[in-house]
Amino acid sequence: MPRRLILLLLLLLSLPAKGEPSLVVVVRQDSHIGSLNRSQVIGYFLGGARHAGECEALDQLADADVFYEKLTGRTRAQIKAYWARLLFTGRTRPPRTLDGRQQLLDELLNDPQTIGYLRAERLDRRLRVVFELPP
Repeated sequence: MPRRLILLLLLLLSLPAKGEPSLVVVVRQDSHIGSLNRSQVIGYFLGGARHAGECEALDQLADADVFYEKLTGRTRAQIKAYWARLLFTGRTRPPRTLDGRQQLLDELLNDPQTIGYLRAERLDRRLRVVFELPP
């Protein structure tokens, strides 16, 4: 009996661990934005790419902590402090924050001028991936 238990434990340990969700930055299929690199994504979500005619970045509460940690290596508290400094100077404003993933999906599908991030498993065929964060 102990031998079977040990084999079972070894089998369980050899299975891949379920890690953090895979996140992708997406736009609507007909958006003018093409593939982006990390610096460009940081520009959209941290205020560096907000010029006339640019897309509006959309944030969402459900995955924000993981997104910003993977994108910048900063915690959500550090990102909030960053935005507080920028808002004080009046230089730019943070992305519009939506309550949930479904609301974000609806906004992305309704407006080709928006960019956002979702878990890869929530990807809709009407959206196009422009950047994938590493797992």
